Amino acid sequence: MQIGVIGLGRMGGNISVRLSRHGHEVVLYDHDPNVVTKVHERAEGSSEAHGLTDMVAKLTSPRVVWVMLPAGKITEDTINTLAEQLSSGDIIIDGGNSFYKDDIRRAKVLREKGIHYVDVGTSGGVWGLERGYCMMIGGAKKAVDTIDPILSALAPGLGSVERTTGRDSDRKLDARAEQGYLHCGPAGSGHFVKMVHNGIEYGMMEAYAEGFDIMRNKNSHDLPEDERFDLNMADIAEVWRRGSVVSSWLLDLCASALAKNESLSDYTGQVADSGEGRWTIEAAIEEAVPAPVLTASLFTRFRSRTDNNYAEKLLSAMRFQFGGHVEQHHTEKKHGGEVSEVK
Repeated sequence: MQIGVIGLGRMGGNISVRLSRHGHEVVLYDHDPNVVTKVHERAEGSSEAHGLTDMVAKLTSPRVVWVMLPAGKITEDTINTLAEQLSSGDIIIDGGNSFYKDDIRRAKVLREKGIHYVDVGTSGGVWGLERGYCMMIGGAKKAVDTIDPILSALAPGLGSVERTTGRDSDRKLDARAEQGYLHCGPAGSGHFVKMVHNGIEYGMMEAYAEGFDIMRNKNSHDLPEDERFDLNMADIAEVWRRGSVVSSWLLDLCASALAKNESLSDYTGQVADSGEGRWTIEAAIEEAVPAPVLTASLFTRFRSRTDNNYAEKLLSAMRFQFGGHVEQHHTEKKHGGEVSEVK
């Protein structure tokens, strides 16, 4: 099947290569010509486009274009430009992390031109080239069925994952879910499910981070000497990978990072958020659904990017005002390094 891919970053480039490996004809475009050339060299049978107009000209009707760009203005502008050049029956796929309400709006506008819009929430990151991509899809059934060869090529497939008991029953379950991709519903539903997926990811990551932090500080001088444990984080992560109920791919990544550098000194601890976590909390508020874990994990990321001092200063001020508690500065050794703390 022929497809154009716009945006050849880490995921867009690997998606193009994976599609070419499955025999699809990929037309490549990125604003950086050097990136196009590099992906072209990796994607056998692909061709290079030198602009959106050139890409559209190289595609055979009905055209399929996969947009893999950051959410926001660049995606919006690209889709608007494509809308002026594509024809009725063509399909635009947004494989990035756009806000689902933007998908709903775009689909309505494009429908008036006869152009199909499909939103594909794509999970897999830099590992997707070899592992495949988990995809959550929104759009009209006809359009989704048309691009099924593309989706099935990108999906991880059943693989070695044990099948879920009960899926062979008479219930109407989508067989594609076992292959790693799912048509969730109308336009916007794919990105909505991916949005919540990322919100859950925030919570899971925060749980691991807090748990390991508790274990790492079990050797604190603030504890009675006979209650201190000098625990090996890398070994704990490794043993949890094998038979534990908390094993997961995220834990695998923890184990890999800790095996390389248990102190994690290569990282600042300032954690970004890409937007989906915020949108998930907004959806929870709109639906009046309590989401304390996901909300706390998002706010923790906010706090990680501050000096963590103004709020704490106000806490100290209140403690002093109501109880005369004076801040105590002391330096103690923690895990081989000196740490100055206020108590």
